[in-house]
Amino acid sequence: MLTSIYAGLLALVFLVLSIRVIQGRSTAGVSLGDGGDGRLNRRIRAHANFAEYVPLCLGLIALLEVGGAPAWLLHTLGAGLVVGRIGHGYALAFAEHFPPGRMVGTLLTFLVLLIGGVGCLLLPFLPV
Repeated sequence: MLTSIYAGLLALVFLVLSIRVIQGRSTAGVSLGDGGDGRLNRRIRAHANFAEYVPLCLGLIALLEVGGAPAWLLHTLGAGLVVGRIGHGYALAFAEHFPPGRMVGTLLTFLVLLIGGVGCLLLPFLPV
């Protein structure tokens, strides 16, 4: 299963984002929420945004894989998702001001959603 490679890589990215939230809460002396700390809020949003998009994207890639999509497509989608989520996560959770990371991360994630979604819609109609 090629999807497992990307699921594993993304799990590690999620772990790093989780640790950044924990570190931020410890530094800000906050146990729940962001306590009005803008930096902590950015870390929380990076973590939450990752949790909102990655499961659906991985699910689409896995469905394409099970449906027999070519390996090049799976690798392209998986790599795009990993690069996009790292860029977006870095821009929000590590950098004070890095708009290109956020923009490219969002664009790559949306491309994975678009291609994966259309691919899943078309898959049942393709010859076996």
